[in-house]
Amino acid sequence: MADANYIGKLERGVIRWPSALYREALRGVLGAATDGALGFTNRRRTVVKLADVDRKKFLRGVGLGVGALTLAPVAARFQGSEPTPVPSRVGSAEIGQIATAAKVFAGWDHTYGGGLAREAVQAQLHWSAGLLDASCHEALRGPLRSAIGYLAHTCGFMAFDAYKHADATNAFEFGLACAEEAGDWHLRAKILSSMARQAIWRGYPDDGLTSIEHALVRADRLTATERAMLYTAHARALAKMRRTREALAAVGRADEEFAHATPANDPPWMAYYDHAQHVGDTGHALFDLAVLGYRPVDAAARLADAVTGHTDAYPRSRAISQTKLATLTMATGDPAEAAVIGQAALDAAGTVRSRRAADDLRELSRYAHRHSRTPEVAALRQRIHTVLAAS
Repeated sequence: MADANYIGKLERGVIRWPSALYREALRGVLGAATDGALGFTNRRRTVVKLADVDRKKFLRGVGLGVGALTLAPVAARFQGSEPTPVPSRVGSAEIGQIATAAKVFAGWDHTYGGGLAREAVQAQLHWSAGLLDASCHEALRGPLRSAIGYLAHTCGFMAFDAYKHADATNAFEFGLACAEEAGDWHLRAKILSSMARQAIWRGYPDDGLTSIEHALVRADRLTATERAMLYTAHARALAKMRRTREALAAVGRADEEFAHATPANDPPWMAYYDHAQHVGDTGHALFDLAVLGYRPVDAAARLADAVTGHTDAYPRSRAISQTKLATLTMATGDPAEAAVIGQAALDAAGTVRSRRAADDLRELSRYAHRHSRTPEVAALRQRIHTVLAAS
């Protein structure tokens, strides 16, 4: 978990050797070439022989008082450090680095949620946007805008997951402008899809529907996977609006498109949209119909398939699908069985810090309220309360 408490431990020197993923992210955020430059030391690998150095000089050099062999606060050590200058000319190397940063941070988002790295992505996006004013070969201007747009989408989705909606909207709109200037129909579709998901999540399904319909303009230019993604979001908006027949038709179109998916043809940001993601997203759309009485078994089957299919790279998606399955079971099936599924969802969400996942847990607790006299359900609601209070 990378929250304020964790960062505080880094700053106080309580944690001297964070995991490889954290070190990689912090090196990128702070522009450090090595872990040592951040002040991190692996005490199992490095032994400082104070007899070989002037102890007082050593301690003063790292900003510590004599007798206090701990790391200086990380933030304080970098105060006043020089920012990385924006190059005057941009080449394929810089473009590749931006795309790589977007991919790395997107992986962080899938694994841990918006959390700590959101600020890191914002800083990287701010720096990368400066490259738009740099000199660039004409043939690279489109790829540059696409790479920056990809990073903007990653930034926007992490902000959305953290419920920083104004930040998310700004990043999405900037990314959309980059995609449209680059003539990148694939990135345009992805960003509009995420804008639709944000609108639907916030209770504005009509706005979400508008974004999806914009994304489906010239759908022939998109891959089958991308069209499946868009029709799935279309179904979710329609289901929220209780337009049952149209929602079911959209699920059918999404299934048909996904049946023709060829991952090798997809852009890199679509790698997440596999079978588990597809059945999970369509299951979410059917969930909104199922709680109104329309064939709960269909939604439950898809959500269960998603839970089984999500790999360890997507714990947030697994936790959200599992929570939704528990909620559906609580609403339409056996509450004791729902409690078992809910406990498993809490286990899956252990390292995830996502406001969306947290709200799904609150929804599960609300549906469970009427079954509170069932011991398993009471235990589940108490654990949900404890987990949410701690986060």
